[in-house]
Amino acid sequence: MNAIALGLDRTALELKMYSREKEAVFFSFLFPILLLSLFSVIFSSQFDQNGAGMSAAHYFLPGMVAAGVLLTSFQTMAMSVASERDDGSLKRLRSTPMPPVAYFLGKVGLVAVSSVLQLAVLLVVARFGFGVDLPATADRWLLLAAVFALGVFAGTVLGIAYSSLSSARSIGAVVIGPMLVLQFISGVYIGWDSVPEWLRQVASLFPLKWIAQGMRSVFYPDSMASVEMAHSWETGRTLLVLAAWAVGGLLLCVTTFKWFKRGTV
Repeated sequence: MNAIALGLDRTALELKMYSREKEAVFFSFLFPILLLSLFSVIFSSQFDQNGAGMSAAHYFLPGMVAAGVLLTSFQTMAMSVASERDDGSLKRLRSTPMPPVAYFLGKVGLVAVSSVLQLAVLLVVARFGFGVDLPATADRWLLLAAVFALGVFAGTVLGIAYSSLSSARSIGAVVIGPMLVLQFISGVYIGWDSVPEWLRQVASLFPLKWIAQGMRSVFYPDSMASVEMAHSWETGRTLLVLAAWAVGGLLLCVTTFKWFKRGTV
C-alpha cells in the first residue's frame, strides 16, 4: 500500500513535470490532434468528391488515435527515461528509500492519464469539429478500450526498455526516425491499401500496425475490412499480438532497465 501511495504521488509529480516540457507536450500530446485537423481540412474536398460517404476526418481518425497511443507511451517514455538516466535523476532516486516500483507506477500513471486525455480530445474534435459519427454499439467501445489499453501498456514498457539503447543527446533521432517510418507504412498518414504489400509485411512485425488495424475496426464500417491483408478485421489476432508485445515488452523492460548512465556506477 505504501508503494501504491508513493506511486500516486509520483504520478502527480510526473504530470507536473510533463506539462512543463512544452516540446514534449506538443510532439506527443497535441501533434495527432493537430494532424487530424489539418488532414481533415486539406483533404476534405477530395473525400467530398469521391462519393464514398466517408469524410476525411472519419478516414484519418483511426490512424491518428493509433499514432497518439505510441507517441504518448513509447516516445514519451523512451525520451524521458533516457534524459533522467543521463542527468543523474535515476541515480539519485535509486539512493532514496522510495521503492523502485513507485517510480514505474508513476510512469505508468503519467502515460495512462495523458493517453486517455489525448483520446478524449481527439474524439471530441472529430465529433464536434468535423461531424464524425462515433461507435454506436457497446462491443465497439469495448474493443476500443481493449486495443487502447494493450497498446498503451505495450508502448510504455517498450519505451522504457528502448531508452537504454542511447543517451539523452541522441535518443530523439533514435526514437523519432523509426517512429516516423512506422507511421507511414502502418497506414497512419496514408491509406493502408496504398501501402505496397512488402511494406505491409514489414509493418506487421510491429505493434503500431495492429493498433491502427484495431482502431479501423472500431471506427470504420464492416465493409472496409476488405482492404486489410486478411480481408477481415482479425480482432482476436489483433488482441493476441498486442498482448504478446505487452508481455515481451515487460520482460525486456525488467531485464534491460538501468538506473545508472553508461560508464558510471
